[in-house]
Amino acid sequence: MPASSSDLDSAEYDPVNHLNAIFAHPSTLAAVPATAATLRSYQDDLDEDIAAFVATQAASDADSVQRIQAAKAELAGLFRKIESVRERAIQTEHTITDMTADIKRLDNTKRNLTLSMTALKRLQMLTTAYEQLRSLSKSRQYRDCAQLLQAVIQLVAHFKSYRSIDQIATLSRNVADLQRELLEQVCEDFEVTFAKGEVSQRRPMLSEACLVMDALGDHARSRLINWYCNTQLREYRQVFRGNDEAGSLDNISRRYSWFNRMMKTYDVEHAAIFPPYWKVNEMLANSFCEGTRDDFKAILQRSMRRGDGQTLDVDLLLSCLQETLNFEHSLERRFSNESRSSIDTMASKDDRTHGFSQAISEAFEPYMSLWVESQDKQLAALIPKYRQQPLRNDEDEFSSQAVIPSSTELFHFYRLTLAQCAKLSTGTRLLELSTTFAKYLDQYGQQVLYHFLSERPGPQGPSVEDAALILNTADYCYLTCNQLEEKIKGRIDDELRSKVDLQSQADAFMGIASATVRTLVRKVELDCEPSWREMRNTPWIKLESVGDQSTYVAELLHHVKDRSAETLKCLHKQQYARAFCDNLVDLMANTYIANIVQSKPISEVGAEQMLLDSYVLKKGFTEIPTLNDEPGTAPPASFVKRVNQSMSKIDPLLKTLQVRPSPPEALVQAYLIHIADKSDTNFRKILELKGIRRAEQSTLLDLFSAFKASPQHDSLVDNSPLLTPLQVGPGHMGSGIGSLGNAASVMGTPSLGGGRFDPAAFGNAIVNAARDGVDRFGSPTPGQQGAGTTAQDGGEKGGNLNDNLKNIGKFFRRDIGGFRGFGRNEEGK
Repeated sequence: MPASSSDLDSAEYDPVNHLNAIFAHPSTLAAVPATAATLRSYQDDLDEDIAAFVATQAASDADSVQRIQAAKAELAGLFRKIESVRERAIQTEHTITDMTADIKRLDNTKRNLTLSMTALKRLQMLTTAYEQLRSLSKSRQYRDCAQLLQAVIQLVAHFKSYRSIDQIATLSRNVADLQRELLEQVCEDFEVTFAKGEVSQRRPMLSEACLVMDALGDHARSRLINWYCNTQLREYRQVFRGNDEAGSLDNISRRYSWFNRMMKTYDVEHAAIFPPYWKVNEMLANSFCEGTRDDFKAILQRSMRRGDGQTLDVDLLLSCLQETLNFEHSLERRFSNESRSSIDTMASKDDRTHGFSQAISEAFEPYMSLWVESQDKQLAALIPKYRQQPLRNDEDEFSSQAVIPSSTELFHFYRLTLAQCAKLSTGTRLLELSTTFAKYLDQYGQQVLYHFLSERPGPQGPSVEDAALILNTADYCYLTCNQLEEKIKGRIDDELRSKVDLQSQADAFMGIASATVRTLVRKVELDCEPSWREMRNTPWIKLESVGDQSTYVAELLHHVKDRSAETLKCLHKQQYARAFCDNLVDLMANTYIANIVQSKPISEVGAEQMLLDSYVLKKGFTEIPTLNDEPGTAPPASFVKRVNQSMSKIDPLLKTLQVRPSPPEALVQAYLIHIADKSDTNFRKILELKGIRRAEQSTLLDLFSAFKASPQHDSLVDNSPLLTPLQVGPGHMGSGIGSLGNAASVMGTPSLGGGRFDPAAFGNAIVNAARDGVDRFGSPTPGQQGAGTTAQDGGEKGGNLNDNLKNIGKFFRRDIGGFRGFGRNEEGK
């Protein structure tokens, strides 16, 4: 059986498989001859088909070769035709060129003839105009001269390319000579007329002569204007420059009066002579200002050379400067509607700005440092005065939005001084003034606001209302500092703008605001001291069962809520109210931990009771922001979260103390779960708090060392942030959680040495908090601990205080930035 064509065409065709399929049984071998014959027949048919295909393809190739040869022959004929067409086109072009050559020559001849006739006509016009102009100039008919002169100048410009011709060159020189003669003649007429005082009689002639100067060009007009200005100012220079008495700064008003009289003379007698667009009056004012400025520079330099600079009276300098500014302002008003001329009255051109702002006062700018020094002296006298003033008058009713009056007075002085200096100088002197501003902003913050905050007599410090007043003032100064910096940058020169920086002063005021919030929080802490004392006096080791909340809890919450409600009424801005609440909760949580340490030994029942008390306190603390709101107002969700985070720090400690020491494995496991560190010292603190004797502690410590070494506890930290700061002494009732600056004391809690809080140390604690650089978490700035100095002291220590205030301010500003939208009636915001 023959294979199908598809099988035979396959690249993987195997004849063995095909034969096996045909002769699958021995009985089929009889068909081998027939099969072979069939295959030979099929092969013969294939050979015939192949031969036929080969013959057909050979015939087709011969036809293709013939067609290609025919195409080549046709292509060669086409190329010949193209070449023939190109040759005929060239011949046609030559024929057309020969035909049009005569026409082109005719056109050139016509154009040359036209140009010659035009040039001849213009030459005739130029010759006639020149003769007429010469005649008119002799008779001083300047109006006609001006019109004819313009035509002559235009005609001469036409013959500029023909000056190689002798006749035209001679005529051009004659015209140029006539222009010079007219220029000198007009200038002479002006000089003679002004010298004889015949201006009013010959005003029409002079006015027409200005038209001639206009036609002569800018150089002629500039020469006439310069001559006029110099003539008018000659007397001024003789009187004020050659006379030391008349030219002194004391007589500066006489200079400006003289010029005003001269301008009146110009308006009445001379304004009609000059064309308005010449702006001669403005050029005259520019010339006066330039000369006066040079005079003042020389006078001031002589005054400074006579000594060390003290001979120059600052009051006189400011008086002269103010008169000069007024004069410049009057010139600005007079010429405000006129475009500024670009012609220099003292030279041909002037690159200066043609306005009158600082046209004369520029001479005073190098000596403005004396003025800046005088402002420095005035501010130096204000700071002690502000420090002696009371925060507010006794008869004034308290307002939660009020600020200390001295702060508004200070910034009002700054605004007036800045406006005055910006008129005088927008360069280096304004930068010096900004440095002076920064200096006394620092002093006002340290020696006034911080003084009111930290130097009040008594442990309680300033009252709540006074503290709120200080807080409002610090916030006002912070905002106004930023506004003042922007105003200075808006007025100072561009190249000095980056050097203006009052941000550190603003940060210092924010640091004072932070210290004030801490002061308000301290007042709550002082009220709560009796409740904490009751907690410490409770025998926690002897409790046998857990009951309701302890007796001290209700009293503690009562003190917290009463004092907080009073404080929040006085806080106008919600971000500071929120900051007060947050700081208060942080302090309460840390103080609770401190009192736990001082209440040792603590039994398991006692720890359970403390944990219950902490839950009650946590629920009570969440109500602080809404104390003054309508009943039922829900506290903000963000504050509730803050309370939970702060109070949750207590839970691991108390939950560990709840576990009995027997069996010992239970206590060790509880410690590893709740405290989760590897510190033997911290574990020993737990044992001390539970009151376990030293003899029994060794077994527990050995067991703790074995447990923490197991691989399953590799994730434990080395030291717990909760227990590491705690100082649990074995021989007394506990020393608290460390002195001011301890990392566990969020608000920088004062030392609770001997197990008691000393209210008398309250004032010093607030001062030291800023001096030592205590940040919001109570961590002292490295190297600054113990830097004891008062806010008003100078030197390096005073600088450290200000730097610490700035650092606190930066953190506090960032901290309260998230409270901008905080509102007591907004739930979850």
